[in-house]
Amino acid sequence: MRDLAPASDLAPRPFGYFVHHQGRGHAERCGAVLRALHARAPERELRVFCARDDIFEHLPPTARITRIPSLFEPEGPVPPGMDAVPTPDTVHCAPLGWPGIRRAMAAMARWFDEADPALMISDVSAEVAQLSRLCSVPHVKVLQHGDRGDPGHRAAYDGAAGILAPFDRALAQPDWDEGMMARTFFAGGLGVDPDLPGRDLARARLGIAPAERVALVVSGGGGDGMSEAPLGVAARTFPEIRWITVGEVRRDWHATLPGNLEHAGWVGDMGDRIAAADLVVASTGNTTTARILAAGRPWIAVPEWRYFDEQVEKARALARAGAALHLDRLPASAHRWREAVEQATALHDPERQKRLVRRDAAPATARWLEGLSCRLWGLDPTPEETTEDLSDA
Repeated sequence: MRDLAPASDLAPRPFGYFVHHQGRGHAERCGAVLRALHARAPERELRVFCARDDIFEHLPPTARITRIPSLFEPEGPVPPGMDAVPTPDTVHCAPLGWPGIRRAMAAMARWFDEADPALMISDVSAEVAQLSRLCSVPHVKVLQHGDRGDPGHRAAYDGAAGILAPFDRALAQPDWDEGMMARTFFAGGLGVDPDLPGRDLARARLGIAPAERVALVVSGGGGDGMSEAPLGVAARTFPEIRWITVGEVRRDWHATLPGNLEHAGWVGDMGDRIAAADLVVASTGNTTTARILAAGRPWIAVPEWRYFDEQVEKARALARAGAALHLDRLPASAHRWREAVEQATALHDPERQKRLVRRDAAPATARWLEGLSCRLWGLDPTPEETTEDLSDA
């Protein structure tokens, strides 16, 4: 890492950005925000801290990735006595005896001291957020759904200069208090291109006939995927529909799989596939959610296991907003599959879904971040930064 002089009056202070390396949503959000920030202030340094440097695309030239050890995976054996020390309620992932965590935190603290940053964005780690606060660096905490009223999350949120929600205000949880909501900027669809192709164009690209009925099953990149057996039941229940899975699928020896069920694996044309589908069955990861909403497709939302029930709470929020049918698990019988498909089709409102994705999510986020930074450091924001309204975001 090169030495950095403290920020001068001639250039804006740098922005830092911690990115969790699980899945792709964190990196996609980061890239969108940094490109928008660079467009507004090309001279600002943007520093990214992440355990991987191969998950980012099209970062601006002023962005630099500092690869740090993972905060969640040990590099070697841990002395046996360390795990006997209980984890306090104020942190989530703070195991003892991990040199990698020590080096990661030291790299960020060193940069705080050398670069004199304006803001540190945490997407996501409560510990990194608290580190920023302890190092006297204002931080912005990215907000995720879930059961996060514990002391560790509350410390990260309560200590934040601002909170960034990569979803629409209509998907807020009822347990988020007024003080938290007042500091939250809602940027629905942040990190995802809302300009998905129409159904006919998407089908032409994929070689799918216009009249063919297609159901798309999407598993996210942060878990083990959906089970194959219930998908076999679905395909046998609707033999007239072509069922296509993308992402990880867990194989079941007892599954009886018909010919209208096919596994595409990991694909690079997810936007086209969602836009081409007549029905989507998917988990509720951030990127998947934003793409389905942008495409306005009938959706059976089946959350995968995540820490703090993140996807469960997001599925509940989508159901409250009328944007998806929430099921706790994939249907286990033909009659339950018929019921689910009928319900998802009946409640489908594509315009309601599309309203939850903000077309200018990244530029608006950049305006909000710069306005927040100006207020914190006693600088004069631009008129557009001043008028960025949190309540309408």
